[in-house]
Amino acid sequence: MRLRTAALAATSVLGTGAATLAAGRYAADAALRPPRPRSDGGGRPTAGFEGTRLTVHSHEDGRIAVTRSLAARLPGVYGLTGRGVHAVVGPVLEEATAAEPRPHAVLRELRRVDRGRLSIGGTVHLTPQVYIGNPGEALGVEYTDVEIPGELGPLPAWFVPGDRSAWVITVHGLGATREHPLTLLPFYRSHSLPVLDIAYRGDAGAPPSLDGIGHLGNSEWRDLDAAIRYAVQHGARRVILHGWSSGATMALHAAANSPLRERVAGLVLDSPVLEWRRTVRALAASRGTPRALLPLVVRAVQGRAGLPEGRDAALVDPAKLAVPTLLLHGPADTIAPWEGSRALAAHRRQLVSLHKIPHAPHAAMWNADPHGYEEKLRRFLTPFM
Repeated sequence: MRLRTAALAATSVLGTGAATLAAGRYAADAALRPPRPRSDGGGRPTAGFEGTRLTVHSHEDGRIAVTRSLAARLPGVYGLTGRGVHAVVGPVLEEATAAEPRPHAVLRELRRVDRGRLSIGGTVHLTPQVYIGNPGEALGVEYTDVEIPGELGPLPAWFVPGDRSAWVITVHGLGATREHPLTLLPFYRSHSLPVLDIAYRGDAGAPPSLDGIGHLGNSEWRDLDAAIRYAVQHGARRVILHGWSSGATMALHAAANSPLRERVAGLVLDSPVLEWRRTVRALAASRGTPRALLPLVVRAVQGRAGLPEGRDAALVDPAKLAVPTLLLHGPADTIAPWEGSRALAAHRRQLVSLHKIPHAPHAAMWNADPHGYEEKLRRFLTPFM
């Protein structure tokens, strides 16, 4: 049920005041509840991609025509996900689009179809996830399924071996799965870095959170702390934490608060959630919450998730940042505001290198500029290799 409809129904039964409070709590839970996997095997839009719905007009000879829109013209490489289907598209083909006889279509490079079949007239969404399945299925690489002992129970993870003593621990973010970090696995393998790609509380196969909702990294970071402990026990001398969205916030928490924080050599933060109030409002609005309820949603989330009080309270104290950090973000992010990253970089100039990526939706900085992203990452990682 859409939240707007739920609010109206509650009002008619309970009365305006009580219904408004109840709808605010309901919307707060919906905004932070992990998405359920689709029964048809298709994917759901991740946070910030709800408005990227496209209709397939044609596909042949490595090209696909989709509905003309701002989303259809986003630069870079993206997954396409829908009912029982997953495909990958490359950049807009400008010359082909100009010659396209259908004025309402955009032509993009069609790189592959991983699952199902693209159907003419079918609906798909863009996603930053460009691989599906485990590392062996997606990339044909050697990997091991491992279990990390977490405080709520075993946490599944994929371990991809490498020759370096520094391990990379990857942490996905809002609405995503551990398949999302596979985007950077080819890069890390090319530099012989071992990778531990983790699931955490609320993910499929992992224990649920105690209250059934996400906490924007505020409690989930303890599962990342467990992953750091696992890595050190299995041979890692140092770890580099690479997180997306709330996963980036988890990395900041772990680097500041883990008992093993001296083993954290560096952070790679993609679209970190820092100004939690704006993120909560954006998540709730994307799920159909009426604008008038958004202040109540913020209050409810603060209480449920134990987030910092105060209008300007940050999820993570920037003064606690003590390791070199590469921060990749852009002003087009509607879920985790770019201003928070700029403020963090300005506050810790000696430690934080900020790379601005224009036109990139939330947690899709690599997608918008794969070459630029990987070059910044290569330069950042050179001292650790």
